[in-house]
Amino acid sequence: MDATQSLSNQSFSAVYGPVKSWRYGKSLGIDPIGMVSTCSFNCVYCQLGNIQKHTHQRQIFVPTNQILSDLQAIKNWEDINVVTLSGSGEPTLALNLAEILTAVKTVAQKPVIVLTNSTLLGDDTVRSALKWADIVAVKLDAISSKQLQRVNQPVATIDLPNILTGIEQFRQEYKGYLAIQTMVLSLWKPEILQDYIQFIQHLLPDEIQLNTPSRPRVLVRQLDARGNNIKPSSNYICQQLRCVSHEQLSAIAQKIYNMTRIPVRCPART
Repeated sequence: MDATQSLSNQSFSAVYGPVKSWRYGKSLGIDPIGMVSTCSFNCVYCQLGNIQKHTHQRQIFVPTNQILSDLQAIKNWEDINVVTLSGSGEPTLALNLAEILTAVKTVAQKPVIVLTNSTLLGDDTVRSALKWADIVAVKLDAISSKQLQRVNQPVATIDLPNILTGIEQFRQEYKGYLAIQTMVLSLWKPEILQDYIQFIQHLLPDEIQLNTPSRPRVLVRQLDARGNNIKPSSNYICQQLRCVSHEQLSAIAQKIYNMTRIPVRCPART
């Protein structure tokens, strides 16, 4: 039995957590993608493991009424700080994204966050849907095409210029709180850091979030990997990634802040 078949036998809830987030506190997760991990990236550090469906095509994966039903079953809202759309892949692939966001805001009465890999921000319907989110954290791991291919492994139709243009378009239109989320796997060469800083100076986001992988990367898809339930000592087969230290990450954060004066958050400085 393959991973997809075994997952189909599990009971699926579109709501999971709360997950302890170094950025947002206790975050209740909303998964608009479902049982099969689906994304336009296949990041080398992804906690979901290798993405099962690698695509940029949008569709309805989980009906809005199922998400609403799962959300209404939550009773203890006092311990939840935010509600975050992420889950089993890229949330903006969900064609019912606007419906989901408006339904979640009605029920949850908590700040609603979307974590996106930025690949669909060139689509005006995606940008329009995201206006319902209180916070949008857009991924920017790479500032060169070579870096994008090495770290994020996008589908063939996606390239860095389109990603950067989409982020710029979204910044111009979005009235909420915009964060740039960047995963740092190795020490950047000075020219990479300078290019990153130049883009940030042009974009002027509300904050920058630098991170290193803190969770094991499962090699076989596990639904638990949506949150932070996978531990290094678990029975799942996991890959441990070697990355920059918190001290090195903090030093990069300080350089970016010194050049941009935009708040930079990372686990070492939180």
